[in-house]
Amino acid sequence: MPELRKDPILSRWVIISPERGKRPIDFPAAKKKFRGGFCPFCPGNESKTPPEVLALRSTGIEPNSPGWSLRVVPNRYPALMVEGELVREGEGMYDRISGIGAHEVIIETPDHNQTYTSMTNRAVENIFRAFQERIRDLKQDNRFKYFMIFKNHGESAGASLEHSHSQLIALPIVPKRVMEEMQGAHYHFNYKERCIFCDIIRQEMKVGQQERVVCHNDSFVALAPFASRFPFEVWILPLRHVHHFENMQDNDVGELAGLFQEIMQRLEGLLDNPDYNFILHNAPVGDAAREYYHWHLEIFPKLTHVAGFEWGSGFYINPTPPEMAAQLLRDFDLGDYLQDQATYASVGTQ
Repeated sequence: MPELRKDPILSRWVIISPERGKRPIDFPAAKKKFRGGFCPFCPGNESKTPPEVLALRSTGIEPNSPGWSLRVVPNRYPALMVEGELVREGEGMYDRISGIGAHEVIIETPDHNQTYTSMTNRAVENIFRAFQERIRDLKQDNRFKYFMIFKNHGESAGASLEHSHSQLIALPIVPKRVMEEMQGAHYHFNYKERCIFCDIIRQEMKVGQQERVVCHNDSFVALAPFASRFPFEVWILPLRHVHHFENMQDNDVGELAGLFQEIMQRLEGLLDNPDYNFILHNAPVGDAAREYYHWHLEIFPKLTHVAGFEWGSGFYINPTPPEMAAQLLRDFDLGDYLQDQATYASVGTQ
């Protein structure tokens, strides 16, 4: 029986409709259609990208040359530009702001075919540390009010290049979607004097009632949200209240990398390597949201399409109840899958 569920943060309604298909096998795999060819992100092609703003490389190796394990470069086709003055103006009833911002690409590995699931845990940890470092650096520019980090993996998720990379965009305003989330969190805090994300974690982590929890460690929990918009949507939240991702404790970064990598491996194995997006939801610049906002990662495989009803109503239709998604991800035999992947990799190198 379908049901409507209300997102406690945004007051957004989602239709959970199991009758529309609910098993991983019911979803047609959105296979990547990249055709190979020249890749500007591969070692040896450093001159084909703008000069790096951050890189992890061996001591003594010149910048913008091979020998790196991670590079961050400005996007060659930026959505916003760093150069210029931030100008706000009106035109009758309309408003405009000059397109000031920053748009960077985090090239996560020198290996063209490597993904989060095949990287070392340290490599994934270094990616999150690079996110933190770039946010801290860009926060020194007082024109920027919000930093969005996201990844498009696969053509149906919006990726234009196959080589593993994520992106950071610094914005001169706080996006409407983030403002709505903050307003919902602020309303809850004013009413109950508690962070709504912390309340969600407490409820989902109750002993014997963890039906939407996929996995957790001492610092983080991964769960399928109650009002999931998409099949197998997963959120990762810090168990300790932290409003800014870049303020995460140093020893927590490794814990995040480990849990994140496990979730990506479970999604890849269960759903046959789906295209996906992930987005870092972070507090805006400043400490105004210190008490009531809680940073988190949202991951959603591209298994369904947003169509007319969704655009017209603002509702999402999700054919897989989050309780079922969480159970399938929990029950997936990750050990056997990783062993099989290691076997395939060793055969492929022979």
